[in-house]
Amino acid sequence: MNTENTGKKDERNLYLKNEDLNLAVTKYLALLSFAEAHQKGRVLPVIEAQGWVTKEPVFAKISSPYYNASAMDGICVEAMAMIGVDERHPRTLIKGSDFNFVDTGDVIADPYNAVVMIEDVIIKSDNEVSINNPVSLWQNVRPIGEDIVAGELIIPAFHRVRPIDLGALLAGGITEIEVMDKPRVGIIPTGTELVEAGEAMAVGKIIDSNTHMFAGLVKEYGGKARRYPTVQDDYEVIKKAIIKAVDENDVVLISAGSSAGTEDYTRKLIAELGEVVVHGVAIKPGKPVVLGMIQGKPVIGIPGYPVSAYFVFESFVKPVILAFNHQILTEGVTIKAVLSKRLMSSLKYLEFVRMKCGRVNQRFVATPLDRGAGVTMSLVNADGILKIPKNVEGYEAGEEVELILMRPREEIENTLVSIGSHDVLMDIVANIIHQNKELVNLSSAHVGSLGGIMAIKKGECHIAPIHLLDEQTGIYNLSYLKRYLADEGVVLIKGVKRTQGMIIPKGNPKNIQGITDLIRPDISFVNRQRGSGTRVLLDYLLKQKQLNANQILGYSREMNTHMMVASAVASGSCDVGIGVLSAANMMELDFIPIGDEAYDFVILKENLDDPRVQIFIKVLKSEQFREALKRLGGYELEQPGEIVKP
Repeated sequence: MNTENTGKKDERNLYLKNEDLNLAVTKYLALLSFAEAHQKGRVLPVIEAQGWVTKEPVFAKISSPYYNASAMDGICVEAMAMIGVDERHPRTLIKGSDFNFVDTGDVIADPYNAVVMIEDVIIKSDNEVSINNPVSLWQNVRPIGEDIVAGELIIPAFHRVRPIDLGALLAGGITEIEVMDKPRVGIIPTGTELVEAGEAMAVGKIIDSNTHMFAGLVKEYGGKARRYPTVQDDYEVIKKAIIKAVDENDVVLISAGSSAGTEDYTRKLIAELGEVVVHGVAIKPGKPVVLGMIQGKPVIGIPGYPVSAYFVFESFVKPVILAFNHQILTEGVTIKAVLSKRLMSSLKYLEFVRMKCGRVNQRFVATPLDRGAGVTMSLVNADGILKIPKNVEGYEAGEEVELILMRPREEIENTLVSIGSHDVLMDIVANIIHQNKELVNLSSAHVGSLGGIMAIKKGECHIAPIHLLDEQTGIYNLSYLKRYLADEGVVLIKGVKRTQGMIIPKGNPKNIQGITDLIRPDISFVNRQRGSGTRVLLDYLLKQKQLNANQILGYSREMNTHMMVASAVASGSCDVGIGVLSAANMMELDFIPIGDEAYDFVILKENLDDPRVQIFIKVLKSEQFREALKRLGGYELEQPGEIVKP
């Protein structure tokens, strides 16, 4: 960054304070000025009005139905002339004088004022029928205005038009309505390191994904997004971009630069051009948010980490957009769920935790995902959000908590919950389930093999993938079921044999040959988490070779998945990690095999007949699954889906 003419480089921001979320939102919304320009309406054809908000109430111009209409197929008659008709006194009617045939929706005109449904009519000839049931006045006739009466309110002011409203409006004779202009939201990406998706990447560069997410959310909540070109980290350049955006929009979002670094200019610029209302809110992730006003317009500085950015948008930008449209902020559908593991939190912040969730044995079970502010996939994979209030230390395993759902409840009801060891084959299974259009989702939480066994024991999952080596027998998995789950009534669903080994950079620059090289002082290592089968295997091999784990540089550095291990090696942050061949192949890395292992699935016998489990077993046995693993490499299939008793 060029700072010769700014004099701003060495200045560091300080948070004014960490406001409580609700207080910050209330304070900020109270300052918004809905100027007449923002509230100017436009007239739209009804058929184009979905998603827009009405400026004025809309009243019907005509009634619906517009005439007295037959409610069904039959004959129309004059009710008063049918007095006395019953089973003992049937009556023969002549077409044209006593009745006419009608279909549903046909006009019922004088002198007729009732309809006898065709099922109650005895046809004698083309011109003669008989009836033997009483007929009441206006029987089976839809009167004028039964649905909508001329002059009746169809939809009120400040109503967001839905598809069902379009039908009512058109039926009421309305072809055009006046709607409020959608709030214009300008989005400014900042950061010299940003590049657009598809451009050449380089070390130190980051693809700008946040502002595209913002644009999508703005549209979803009823605004009109305008995304500006990326602005480099230069005080004056960012200043000009903000001035332009404020002039052209009703709301301005500044992506990144809201924290306390020397190149985080958002707070200073908002203060210079207008007023900083709040800098720093007691939420996690998302605390560095800047809420400001420039020329009476809201200008919001949003942190650069993707998860922080999302929660700041949901917490502040969404209420602002809804307020412009006079819409009420609602929290969404919630459910009660049991935590599968202990979850601790800081006492300083309201924390948003992304959760996986599914129904297991008549209760919802929730497992936390990665809590890092930069882990975008934790949002993609989340089924719900758990809010841990400020001044609450967290929740214990088994405690019931409330989740705000990010997916329809029906999807979560139909989710097969897997908690245990990680393998990319679980993603393959999930994809095949969707390709086959099965109405089942597969939720995988990665807590290691031993964690999976404990989840089965506590009734928190349907299946638990495991690969645990018995050091005494050299046999995988079965002895652990006998040791930990002897009283639980479990069986093993056979999975795959997979190759474990040392994942190393292409070309093996450090000339690593085997496990003994891990204690070399020039070798950095990345490990799997405690309780994982891979960690058990490594410790077994170290014990066999009488190697001290304390001599391994990086033994305490843990990753939760094989892909994270492979990624660490590919990035150069370590020289070697232990993982499966498929992960090495996917990252185009070299691999030194150290052995084959059994990757199987523990399940309670009582859940074997669950349709979700049966679909899972069907996929394991499928040719699609076999071919997908063949392409990955590193797997052998020996009767996958076979049920084995311990």
